[in-house]
Amino acid sequence: MSIGHTLLGLLESGPRHGYDLKRAFDEHFGQDRPLHYGQVYSTMSRLLKNGLVEVDAVEAGAGPERKRYAITDAGITDVAQWLARPEKPEPYLQSTLYTKVVLALLTDRNAAGLLDTQRAEHLRLMRGLTERKRTGDLADQLICDHALFHLEADLRWLELTAARLDKLAEAVRA
Repeated sequence: MSIGHTLLGLLESGPRHGYDLKRAFDEHFGQDRPLHYGQVYSTMSRLLKNGLVEVDAVEAGAGPERKRYAITDAGITDVAQWLARPEKPEPYLQSTLYTKVVLALLTDRNAAGLLDTQRAEHLRLMRGLTERKRTGDLADQLICDHALFHLEADLRWLELTAARLDKLAEAVRA
């Protein structure tokens, strides 16, 4: 995810302080990985330098001055271009899991056990996501669906690899 573009998009509804941007980001996108304040301010500094935001106001307070940021026309154009550009699909051609299976075979370790352990971990995570989906709002449901579909594909790969493990062992040891 592009943090910069996400913060710019959040600014389209009106000027905000860094604290407000962090809260809005975490509310909409950061349930599993909240944004750190340092990341907000370093990103805003870069966006300011690149002319995509401007300081709309500076307010004095008990602590440091609080800057309120506003998106510029260039920022609006940048967000529009980013939203219109399709994301590159991730084919996962060299996954860590595949590497582990091959290394297990090359070192005469239990590759089938590795696949079983991974399957159990995937199923555990899927149960948690299914519960979150059941009790969550629409955003949670959509996020969980996305993750569950990817995990289901991984499970299919685990099953297929387990079925072909003998052939894979022959190929990697040849």
